[in-house]
Amino acid sequence: MDNTSFTPTIKNNSANPLLKEWEGPYGGVPNFGAYNIADFKPAIEFAIQEKLNEIDAIANNSEQPTFENTIVALELSGSAIERIQAVYGIYRSNLSTPEFSAVDTEMSPKLAEIEDKMYQNKELFTRIETIYKSEESKKLNSEQQRLIWLYYTNFVREGAELNDTDKKEVAKINQELAGLFTSFSQKLLAEENDQFLELKSEEDFDGLPEEFKNAAIAEAKERNLAILGCIGNTRSSIEPFLTFSNNRSLREKAFDIFIKRGDNNNENNTNETLVAILQLRAQKAKILGFNNFAEWSLSNKMAKDSQKTLDLMESVWNPAIEKVKNDVLAMQEIVDEENGGFKIQPWDYRFYAEKVRKAKYDLDQNEIKQYLQLENLREGMFWTAGELFDLGFKQLFDVPVYHPDVRVWEVNNKNTGEAIGLWYFDPFARVGKRSGAWMNSHRDQQKITGNVLPIVSNNCNFIKGNPGESVLISWDDATTLFHEFGHALHGLCSNVTYPSLSGTSVARDYVEFPSQLLEHWLATPEVLNKFALHYKTNEPLSQSLVDRIGNAANFNEGFATVETISSSFVDMRLHLTTEIVNPHEFEKQILNEINMPSEIVMRHRIPQFAHIFSSDGYAAGYYSYLWADVINADAYEAFLEGNGPFDKAVSKRLYDTVLSMGNKIDNEKMYENFRGHAPESDALMRARNFPVVKHN
Repeated sequence: MDNTSFTPTIKNNSANPLLKEWEGPYGGVPNFGAYNIADFKPAIEFAIQEKLNEIDAIANNSEQPTFENTIVALELSGSAIERIQAVYGIYRSNLSTPEFSAVDTEMSPKLAEIEDKMYQNKELFTRIETIYKSEESKKLNSEQQRLIWLYYTNFVREGAELNDTDKKEVAKINQELAGLFTSFSQKLLAEENDQFLELKSEEDFDGLPEEFKNAAIAEAKERNLAILGCIGNTRSSIEPFLTFSNNRSLREKAFDIFIKRGDNNNENNTNETLVAILQLRAQKAKILGFNNFAEWSLSNKMAKDSQKTLDLMESVWNPAIEKVKNDVLAMQEIVDEENGGFKIQPWDYRFYAEKVRKAKYDLDQNEIKQYLQLENLREGMFWTAGELFDLGFKQLFDVPVYHPDVRVWEVNNKNTGEAIGLWYFDPFARVGKRSGAWMNSHRDQQKITGNVLPIVSNNCNFIKGNPGESVLISWDDATTLFHEFGHALHGLCSNVTYPSLSGTSVARDYVEFPSQLLEHWLATPEVLNKFALHYKTNEPLSQSLVDRIGNAANFNEGFATVETISSSFVDMRLHLTTEIVNPHEFEKQILNEINMPSEIVMRHRIPQFAHIFSSDGYAAGYYSYLWADVINADAYEAFLEGNGPFDKAVSKRLYDTVLSMGNKIDNEKMYENFRGHAPESDALMRARNFPVVKHN
């Protein structure tokens, strides 16, 4: 590899703020006030070359390969590009602009090239293989052996044993994929930014909660629109509208713009892009020796085998279908009583589900929402983490942030006061921010060179209200809040030596387990009584309302399950085929085969399925949410079998065997260390209260 031909884009790289080490407290923090988009390209190009030089130095070391001079050296390499990519990822997800998108389009293939050059370095792989097969490695501790295994298997999986021709082809495919992922994400973001539902008269607000109405008015003003209000084309805006709007024709319009994201006849249509992604993935898998991309993707997951994932989906699918049929019957009765004269359609489902919930359980989502203040629930999450894991939280006001909405907390051991990490919170939707909710690790915990504290963030898209008003969120949004905080705790509680094994760096179908598990604590009386306080009176939920929430806990579970598993089926089947697909025909075919209820659409239709087309992350892996939910349901029963949700012994065992462990041991073994047995799928059926479907 000739590294002498590289010429830095800027003469004095020390002047580029992105290349500077993070300074300040907690081992340093990103200096967001100093960064400019124009800094990214020169910083990335310089840091890429620095990383490649480091890899070459490790690969060409004349000394015998050892754990320290090869594996640990790799763990410590590329610190500059890691810092830059942390900031780069924040811009991509939270601060995207046309100027940044142009940089992203150019740089994403170059960033993908780093891994290709590392995985395809013959000398480097030889060193890793020598260590992996050596007798000396057996004398290392279990975490070190796990790290060697991880490097070796990752290199093999990425094509380290291929011939030179095939290596070049895989590298070419990876760079093309990186560009297509960026293109898909940018098109989807444009669809969400550019499209909205106009509310032109007071009648158009009929049925909407007051705070949601105010947010729609504020959104129109922010967009400088000469209309009364507008509903943005994101899940956090569309779903409440579908739930509460009394205007059926507007509900249909809102539903239409949401499910057609990426599927309109314009420059942001994603179908051609995603088909190209699927073709390249199939080609890559074949070169790497796999029958299809799903087989390659599952090779480093807990499931291992696509049939296992399909069997799990099918085992839950039929009970969910039965639940939906019963729910739809109840909805249709209300439509008929109102002389509606129509059959329940997808844009009616949430609206009439609310009516059924109110009739059956005397539970109104609007009534609950009055008690779900965002700031109180955040405090409720902190309190839960304190009760379960002895964590304390102290807000910081002197740490730079990338947007005024972002706030930062020190996370510490509340018994000793010792800091364990930083938590950034970015809760509100805005133009340039991708939809959904997520957790990011901006710096992984590790202890190779001292105690490096993790920096993590939770990012959501709640609708910001008027100044001085409480931000009220739905029960579903509150559940999402706790879910993402579960990911954050997984990163914050990490206690490992090596960054590649840190925090959430586990199998994709295991990573959702801690996050889905934490959702349970939202509904506990302890959290509701302390933190679900009425936004006007500050009164806690009445015991009657708490009881009604408990009674309705599994209401609409069929809908949520069908919506998600249908997407999982389509994802897996897309990646099992090696044929060129027509997205519309393929989607229709699979949904027909699984008997998809006509009243529900996939949670993510193919043209907007960012989980599987914005990266390889969840490709042939969306089933992970269901897989992890089996683990989660079984794990929560450990608390119920003990002294309840706040059982100190069980929560300590969870901390010791799961949250602090990162990827130090095999994930299946890790779970068995916590639970004492492998996860039992019956727990999920009990948790969802699904009817048992008998088959002849």
